[in-house]
Amino acid sequence: MRVIVKDFDILGGTPVFRGTRVPIQTLFDYLEGGETLEEFLEGFPTVSRDAAVAALEEAKYLLLARS
Repeated sequence: MRVIVKDFDILGGTPVFRGTRVPIQTLFDYLEGGETLEEFLEGFPTVSRDAAVAALEEAKYLLLARS
């Protein structure tokens, strides 16, 4: 089961963590801003560590598949 979902009824189709309204972009913004994964998880308790790591793995896979 994919951890990243897009549903027009949830934030207009913005990719979010499954079962939440937390955009995947928020995780990337936290990491890009120098925050840790722990800090992201503290700020968004509806996202599990497993889901966050799976999202990063999925993004890595998609990025590497393009090269």
